[in-house]
Amino acid sequence: MAKKSPKKPVQPEKPRVHKDLEGLDITINNFGELNMSLPIDKINEFLNRTVDDKKLRHRDDLEALPGRKREDEEEEEDFDLPDDLKRELGE
Repeated sequence: MAKKSPKKPVQPEKPRVHKDLEGLDITINNFGELNMSLPIDKINEFLNRTVDDKKLRHRDDLEALPGRKREDEEEEEDFDLPDDLKRELGE
């Protein structure tokens, strides 16, 4: 009878991450604590740069955040109304 070759251990696939967070690996130990391969300050800096925080939009003391609208800016309509609606509205 032929001997079976030992199977190679299957390594789990690494998740895809943003290029700025390359090398990020998060695990949970037996005590439920998160262990990260990158410092939390670097992760927070990345999140502050890329994620819009709805709760901070109204703050005037913060620098301009991505996606934040100034109070003096007015919203512009990005679309034209169909002709039948323009006639109804008298435009």
